Amino acid sequence: MQKMLAPFSCSYTPNVPEFLQKLGCSIAISTYQAGKVIFLSPKDANTLTQLPRNFKKAMGIHLSGDKLAVATKDEILVLSNSKHLAYHYPKKPKTYDALFMPRATYYTGALDIHDVAWSKDGELYAINTSFSCLIKIDHNYSFTPIWQPPFIDKLASEDRCHLNGMAMDQGVPKYVTAFNEGNTRQSWRENITETGVVMDIKENTVVARGLGMPHSPRIYNDQLYVLLSASGHLAKVNTETGKTETLMDLGGFVRGMDKYGDFLFIGLSKLRKNSSTFSKLAIADKAQQAGVLIIHLPSLTKIGAIYYHSSVDEIYDVHILPKILRPNILTPERPEHKMGLVTPQTTYWGQPNPDANLLKP
Repeated sequence: MQKMLAPFSCSYTPNVPEFLQKLGCSIAISTYQAGKVIFLSPKDANTLTQLPRNFKKAMGIHLSGDKLAVATKDEILVLSNSKHLAYHYPKKPKTYDALFMPRATYYTGALDIHDVAWSKDGELYAINTSFSCLIKIDHNYSFTPIWQPPFIDKLASEDRCHLNGMAMDQGVPKYVTAFNEGNTRQSWRENITETGVVMDIKENTVVARGLGMPHSPRIYNDQLYVLLSASGHLAKVNTETGKTETLMDLGGFVRGMDKYGDFLFIGLSKLRKNSSTFSKLAIADKAQQAGVLIIHLPSLTKIGAIYYHSSVDEIYDVHILPKILRPNILTPERPEHKMGLVTPQTTYWGQPNPDANLLKP
C-alpha cells in the first residue's frame, strides 16, 4: 500500500539549505493551483522549512523594501514587514527575522492579474491579462489602464493575447510578454508554441516574435531574459535585433524567475494532462515535477533544486526575500494579524481580550 504523503511534501538537493544560508535569503513562491504563497527558508545548514499561507489563486508577487504585493483572484493584497513584530511574535518569540502583516487590500475584481511590480516611485503596476493591458493599481478605481499593445483595438475582458509578464527597468515598466498578437477572444490558444512576443512599452513596438509561451521577462545586467514555457528553455532576447538566444534547457514547464547575486531562481510546474492547452506541448511528458531550480547564471549551471511531491503542481511566481532567513506571514484570515500594531515610532502586540491594554515589547 502506497504511503500517503504529507501536505506540501518536498525534497531538495542536499546543498540548498546551506546555500540559502550563505546567500542570506529565503524564497517566496506563489501557486494559484494550491491557492498559496509559500516561504522556503533554511532552518539550519541541512534542513529547509516552509510556511504556506492561503491566498486565493495567488499569482504575481513582488517585494520592494518592506512592502510585499500579492495578486489574487480578484484582489491585490499589500503586506508590510516588521522585524520588531517578528521578534516578539507571541506564538514563537525570538524565532522569526521578518513578519509580513496585511496593511491594504485593493479590490480589483476578476482581472486575471499576472505579474505585479512596485515602481521606483512606490506605485503598483500589474499586467491585466483579462483586458490585455498594463495597469496601475490605487484606491480610486478597479484599475487604471496605462498601456495596451498596438494590435489591441479596445479594452475588453476577453484575454485576447494572453499578456502576462512584465520586466522593470530602473524601477519602471519596460517590456512585456504575450502569447500572440491576436485581437479576438482568447485567440492565443490557436498556436501557442510559435506566436509569442516581447514588446517594448515605451516604444510601443514588438521587439521579438516566434516565441513559445514566453513568461517572466526580467532585466539582469542590462540584458533581457525570458522563460520559454512551451519548450522549457531559459532564453536571452536581443532587443535591438529581435534575435532570441536559447541559453539552457531546464527540463520542464518553467514560469516565475528572480535573481539574487549570480543565481537565478526559476519556478518549475507540473503540466495538467487534462488541459487542452498544455497536454499537447512537446515537453508534456517530462514536465512532471513542480519546484524551484537554482541556476548559476554566468556558467549556466544548475546548482540545486527543490521538488514538490504533494499539494503543489503549478507555480506562477518566484521571488527572493533578501537578507531574510526565517520569514513569517499572516493573512487576513488569521485573527492574530489584528493584534500586531505598527506606528512610525514603535510596534505593539495586543492581548486576545480586546479590552486589555496593549503591551509594548
